[in-house]
Amino acid sequence: MFKLVTWNIQSGRSPDGKTDLDRIIACLDRFCSFDMLCVQEVSSGYTAGGEDQFAMLRERLPGYAGFAALACDTIDQSAAPGAQDDARRRFGTMVFSRHPVLQALRHSLPWPAEPDVMSMPRSALELTVAAPGGLLRVTTAHLEYFSQRQRMAQVERLRELHREAGLHALCPPAPGNGPFYLPPRAMPALLAGDFNMLPGSPEHQRLLAPFGDGIHPWRDCWQLAQPGRRHAPTVGLHDPNPDASAPFTFDYVFASADLAERVRRVRVDASEQGSDHQALLVELDWD
Repeated sequence: MFKLVTWNIQSGRSPDGKTDLDRIIACLDRFCSFDMLCVQEVSSGYTAGGEDQFAMLRERLPGYAGFAALACDTIDQSAAPGAQDDARRRFGTMVFSRHPVLQALRHSLPWPAEPDVMSMPRSALELTVAAPGGLLRVTTAHLEYFSQRQRMAQVERLRELHREAGLHALCPPAPGNGPFYLPPRAMPALLAGDFNMLPGSPEHQRLLAPFGDGIHPWRDCWQLAQPGRRHAPTVGLHDPNPDASAPFTFDYVFASADLAERVRRVRVDASEQGSDHQALLVELDWD
């Protein structure tokens, strides 16, 4: 069984406000053994110690190849004068795979200007993996929180990328071993991450909309594995604030329709408190 986990680790910050990347790894070890891990909100230079979590996660996950996509890469204005040129702050996503990664693509997502809305750049990281069941395209994304307009634009871009990849998957690879040779972008695909949208929202419905040109649409893995049941919440389960809103769902894994019958199980790790989000597991019959 092919197992994929997605988790917004929020730079290792738990609901109690403490930052501890080792706690994140311990939570994952207790949750399951996975083939691929998609993590969002990985940072370097943002925590109190300025730690490089991209490097730290690679060190703590031996046996996995780690790939990163930066959404933010800025100068650290708090650095001492003269040191700013070498001091950077980075924020983004990572994907870890225990199977060979044939290709990694990094995509910037739309960021329409909205002067009165706090927002930040967003990105998507796409890998083509030689999984036991065949080539598989896995993409992770972290969409805008504050702006519904930006989030919808990012959903549209994810749809465009999925359609583009599907059309590329039909093309034969260029011969040779030069820069024009690229491994194929697989047709079967998973899309995982923190989408900052509720089930049934306009963004959620748009992401699942058909394409009308033979491209396999996205299907919500939770709905495939547990039809008719409400999504399990993935945010706010352990919020210590007594006035906090009820837990809700922002984290998903979507499968292309050609994989729909292979989705066997979806589970939220509701017990752990490594982050304000909960890890989400999808098991796929792809071996």
